[in-house]
Amino acid sequence: MDKSAAYDVYNDVRNDKSETNWTVLKYEGNQIVVDSSGEDYGEFLNKFSDDERGFAFLRIETGDEMSKRKKFALVTFIGSNVGPLKRAKVGTDKAQVKEVFQSFAIEILANDKSDLKVEKIREEVIKAGGANYGTGC
Repeated sequence: MDKSAAYDVYNDVRNDKSETNWTVLKYEGNQIVVDSSGEDYGEFLNKFSDDERGFAFLRIETGDEMSKRKKFALVTFIGSNVGPLKRAKVGTDKAQVKEVFQSFAIEILANDKSDLKVEKIREEVIKAGGANYGTGC
């Protein structure tokens, strides 16, 4: 894994002054590489297919009209058509990814794009955050 490139995109997502709110790491052969980053959540969803495995780091805004907070999620994606050996390798490779993507509120294991809907992830982040007294997000 190219940790230097991964640190760069991780810090970009965490930077409040950056518009970037997601980054994706994918496999190129046996290497984990930075695939893409962006702002558009629809574009993020199109980064995964049933034949792929990868990792993502997301910035999700939560809170209410009185207080907005940015929280982060680590996603491990293993498509439903990925074979058992490649599936197993993701588990060990995740440790390398976590060396870079260290600070997150929730961790999600997804095997279908429906698991990556922003509303679903936001709900999980809110649940993990504890008290939520506002009237909306």
